[in-house]
Amino acid sequence: MSEIAMRAYAPYIPLVGGRPHPMDDDYAEKVRSQRCFVAEDGEPVGLLVLVPSDDHLLLENVAVHPARHGQGIGRALLDHAEAFTRELGLPAVRLYTNAAMTQNLEMYERRGYRVDRHETVDGFNRVFLSKELV
Repeated sequence: MSEIAMRAYAPYIPLVGGRPHPMDDDYAEKVRSQRCFVAEDGEPVGLLVLVPSDDHLLLENVAVHPARHGQGIGRALLDHAEAFTRELGLPAVRLYTNAAMTQNLEMYERRGYRVDRHETVDGFNRVFLSKELV
């Protein structure tokens, strides 16, 4: 999983001015804690990290190996996150991304996520989004 995150986020290093936090996460621990879902096609090609709370599901990370972009893997992972949110009986999915990752922001907004706020966290300009799943 770490390799997927490293490859997926490496192009953003110059754009955001540092290593995005998902590059340094312990994915083995996330898999053990059942917070990480893996998309496979003979080998891991994408990952999804979900953190349930009382009133929403935090989509902590979604990443697809760059060689597999444009094949619907990210869309399928987001569909899974939303379905899992409903299974848990939670009303919303929340996430954040770096403001400089404009393609990600556009994709989330196309999927019905709305911007809730902008905030600087650990020197990164983050955009917080949510999607109500009534």
